[in-house]
Amino acid sequence: MSLTITRDKDTGVAVVTLDRPERHNAIDLATRDQLVAAWRELRFDDDVRAVVLTGAGERAFCTGLDRDVVVPQPDSPYMMDDPLLRVGPKSNDLWKPVVAAVRGMACGGAFYLLGEADFIVADPTAAFFDPHTTYGMVSAYESMLMALRMPHGEVARMALMGSAERLSARRAHEIGLVTELTEPGEALAAALDCAAVIAGYPTQGVQGTVRALWAARETALAHAFAQAPHLITLGNLPGERQAELFRARRREFRTR
Repeated sequence: MSLTITRDKDTGVAVVTLDRPERHNAIDLATRDQLVAAWRELRFDDDVRAVVLTGAGERAFCTGLDRDVVVPQPDSPYMMDDPLLRVGPKSNDLWKPVVAAVRGMACGGAFYLLGEADFIVADPTAAFFDPHTTYGMVSAYESMLMALRMPHGEVARMALMGSAERLSARRAHEIGLVTELTEPGEALAAALDCAAVIAGYPTQGVQGTVRALWAARETALAHAFAQAPHLITLGNLPGERQAELFRARRREFRTR
């Protein structure tokens, strides 16, 4: 299993952990399927009233889609199969609050998960970046999700600067992407504390509030997502060329 779920019946909080630290918690198809199954399972567990989402290890929360994953695509600019499109809690109709605890790198496809968390708590080691453009890829769904959480200029800079620049936990907190910046090693504990408080409130009121907050965002997101398939299929370089750019990638980066 590349995903673990623990439940605390006393607090009503479940912890969902991406558990592939040797791969920086990158999501392969098996992990994707486990995430979908986990969110849908938690819908029916009345003992779970709040969820914390995190990644195993110290180096990364999640680095997006595992680069070894091969997903066949239709030969059309208007159709695309995105393996991460339904990987988040909201996409699986889970309206229980989800708090993300981020330590280390969170990049690329990690934003499918962070974009559907209700709020984010971060360790000082957290670093956010989007490498798509570096490798000749369009950042579409990721940027669209982040555009609902960050000022436009910050999203644009992160997406366009690619792997050359990372957003520090401090800067992410300053612009509102992160709601709490903890002491080193304390992000998970802080997220658990928040989730336990929320889980102690009347369930229907909490879930209704989660649904109301998402309702304020989903119309804009649906319109944006409708544009994504052809933007990606028309803008992405062929896979072979992407792989060449990845092999030749620059190792140095600036953190701001």
